[in-house]
This record gives sequence, C-alpha cells and structure tokens, in this order.
Amino acid sequence: MDVTSLLPLTTRRLSLRLFTPGDADDLYAYQSLPSVARYLYRPAHTRERSEQVAAERAAHSVWCADGDKLALAVCRRGEPGVLGEVTLTLANARAAQAEIGWTLDPRHQGHGYATEAAKALAGFAFDRLGVHRLYARLDVENTGSVRVCERLGMRREAHLVENDLDGDRWGSEYIYAALAADIGGQAGS
Repeated sequence: MDVTSLLPLTTRRLSLRLFTPGDADDLYAYQSLPSVARYLYRPAHTRERSEQVAAERAAHSVWCADGDKLALAVCRRGEPGVLGEVTLTLANARAAQAEIGWTLDPRHQGHGYATEAAKALAGFAFDRLGVHRLYARLDVENTGSVRVCERLGMRREAHLVENDLDGDRWGSEYIYAALAADIGGQAGS
C-alpha cells in the first residue's frame, strides 16, 4: 500500500508529513549531534548522509513488506521547519507487528511534541495500517523516550542487558509494546 494519499497526519499542534530532499538541513541540525546519535546506536550523520537520508525518506511511502519503513517529518502546523521525526517499521507483515520510534531536535524537547507525534503515528498504525502489535526499543538511559512510551500506554515487556555495542559503550535496552486492543482507536485522539 502506498500511504501518500493518507498523509499528512495532523494533531492540534503538529503536522506529520513525508520528508522532502529540502529537509536535509533540518535533519542534519539534529542528526549530526552526538547526543542524538548516542541513543540510535550509530554515528552522528554527516551533511552528506543527511542529504542521502532525506532523499531516501522522500522516495519511500510503501507499506506492505517486512522492513518497509515510514519516516515522517514532525513539523509545527502552518510553520516551516522540521522539529524531528517519527518512524514506523514493518517488522513482520504476516503478524502485523511494527516498531515505532521518534527522534526530536533537542531544541524542541520538553514541549510534548514527541508524545503528540508518536500518539498520532500509533493511532495511524493501528487504525489505518492494520497493525496488531506496536513496539519500541530504547536505551534504558533515554528517560525521555521511556516517558513517551508510558504516556502512550505501552507496557515494558523486556529489559535487555548490555545487548548492543555503541562504539565502546555497551548499551542496555527496554522493549515497550502495546496491542491494537490496548490503545488502538484512542491513540490518535
């Protein structure tokens, strides 16, 4: 399914839309920060990598096979600029399971944008894309994302100890999840 016709998603304050190649500067502004990359278990983006990622995201709006990823730019309604992103990855098409994620420019954290955007994307996943189970994987030290998961009504299902290596640092992860029956229908409200 091509989701282009179903977008943008809007909330009271935000618009969630497909990225465009022109979003590379905004993407680079936060994806180049070591403090952001730390929780993503990858190096900070270079300018060139941000351009590549913006172009790739702009070109991908299909949701049907394992590994398909929908990445949406989080913007204030009626204003230019990207505050961050929310992502949905189809982990298992047959079992209708998807991973949700969010990354916000640190300059825009603390205003509830991540929760608002993730709630809208969760509602979209359950109500429009037919997802049965939605999960999030996050570094245990990422307390902001822990709070987002809990505000969404997700339950902590696992604590993986030193399961991933970020450069020289072993990271531990929490896995949070919710079923459509748990928060579907109310997620987007």
